Amino acid sequence: MSFIKKILIFAVLPLLLAVIGIGLIISNKSQELSKQQSANLEQSLIEAKKAELKYYTAFAKNSISSIYHSSGPANQQAKEQAKAMLRALSYGPDGYFFVYDYNGKSIVHPRQGFRVGKNWINLQDKEGNFVIKDLIKAAKNGGGYTNYVWEQPSTGKIQKKIGYAIGLENWGWMLGTGMYIDDVTSQAHALEKTIAHQTTQTFLVILVITVSALTMVGGTSIFLLFQQHNASRAKLKSLNQRIVETQEYERKRVARELHDGISQQLSSTKYVFELAHIQQRTNKENAKNTLEKGIKCLANAIAEIRRISRDLRPGLLDDLGLAPAIKALSKEFSERTGLNIQVTTTPIKELISDEAKTACFRIAQEALNNIAKHAQATQVSIDLSTTTQCVSLTIKDDGIGFEKRKQRSNGIGLTNMRERVTHHGGKFKIMSDEYGTTLIAKFPSNTASEISKNFQTAAE
Repeated sequence: MSFIKKILIFAVLPLLLAVIGIGLIISNKSQELSKQQSANLEQSLIEAKKAELKYYTAFAKNSISSIYHSSGPANQQAKEQAKAMLRALSYGPDGYFFVYDYNGKSIVHPRQGFRVGKNWINLQDKEGNFVIKDLIKAAKNGGGYTNYVWEQPSTGKIQKKIGYAIGLENWGWMLGTGMYIDDVTSQAHALEKTIAHQTTQTFLVILVITVSALTMVGGTSIFLLFQQHNASRAKLKSLNQRIVETQEYERKRVARELHDGISQQLSSTKYVFELAHIQQRTNKENAKNTLEKGIKCLANAIAEIRRISRDLRPGLLDDLGLAPAIKALSKEFSERTGLNIQVTTTPIKELISDEAKTACFRIAQEALNNIAKHAQATQVSIDLSTTTQCVSLTIKDDGIGFEKRKQRSNGIGLTNMRERVTHHGGKFKIMSDEYGTTLIAKFPSNTASEISKNFQTAAE
C-alpha cells in the first residue's frame, strides 16, 4: 500500500466518516425535533379550534336563550322558533349547528336534512366511533369534545373533525357544532416537511464544506509530503556525497601520513642499513653505530604506524573504554603538538552503545585536529561527564574563534561531528567568539533512549 493511500485511509477517511456520522446524528435529531414541533403546532391549532367551538356553541345557546328560558319542555312553538334560528346560524363554509335529542333522534341538521327525524344513536364513523352517542354523553356531562370523521360539506370528502356539544336539559336536547381539522394536519405536515428539507440542505452544505476542506487538507498534505520527500532525497544525496568526500578525505590523510611519515622514515632506514652494510666491510665500528641509528629509525617508523593505526581505530576504546581512550588521545596529542590539554572524565560503562562511544571519540579526535590546525590555542580542556539522561562531551579552547579562522562552521569536519551526534539521537552545539570556542556533544543514555522508545510506542 502506498504512503498516500495510507494517509487517505488512516487520516482523511476517519475524519470524513466522523463528519458523516455527526451529520446523520444531527439529521436524526432534526427529524425528531421537526416531529415534535409539528405535534406542538398541531396541538396548538387544535386547542385554538376547541376554543372557537366552545365560543360558537355558547353564541348559539345565547341566540336562543330568551326562547329557551321563557318556555317549558312542552312548548312546541318555542322549540320550532329555536330550530329555525339554529338552522340559520353558520360560520365559514363548513360551520353549522346540529341538534339531537337525548335518544339520538336528529332535530336540526342544516347540511344533511335527510337525517332530521331519524334516530342515529348507533351511528358509527369509518373509524368505529359512535358519533351521536359520544356527543350526547359529552352534553350530559356538562359539555365536552369528541373526535370523529364526517363528510365535509365544501369538499364532499370524509375528514377528521372535532365536535363540541352542550345540553339543553329542559328540552332534552344536545346542541353541538364541529370543525374539520384537515387544515391542521396539512399545516403540521407542511412544517415537518419544511424542517426536513432545511435539515437536508444544511447537512448537504456541511458535507460539501467538509469534503472541500478535506480535499484541501489532503491535497496540501500530499504536496507537503512530496516536498519533504524531495527534500529528503536531496538531503540523502548530499549525505552520500559527504560520505564519499569524507572517505576521500580520510584516504588522502592516511596517504599523506604514509607518504610524509612512514614512507620517508622507511626510506631513511633503508639508506641507514645500506650504509651499515657498506661500513661492515671497511669500518666495523662505524657500522655498529649506523646499525643502532637504523634500529632507532625503524622504531620510530613502528611508532608512527601504531599512531596511524590508533587514529584509524584506537585499541584502548575496545579494550578499556571511552574515558581511557580520550585520555590516551589527549596525552599523545599534547606530546605531539605541545598543547596543554586538561582532561576530566567519568566512567561511561554501558551508558551508551559502542557505536555512540566511537562517535564520541571521533568527535574529540576531529575537534583536537581542528584546534591544532586553525585555533592557535594554547589551552584546551576536555570534560566527559554523565547524567541519568545523557553522556556529555565538552571541549573548550582559548583560540581565536571562528570569525578569524579561514575554516568556517560549514566545514566537512564540523558537519561530520553534527551528523554523528544526530545519528545517535543526540544534540550538537558549538559556540565561538574572540576568546575561544566551546563544543558540546550530548548522547542520550541507553536508559533515556529506552524510555523515549517506550513513550513513542505507547503514543503510537
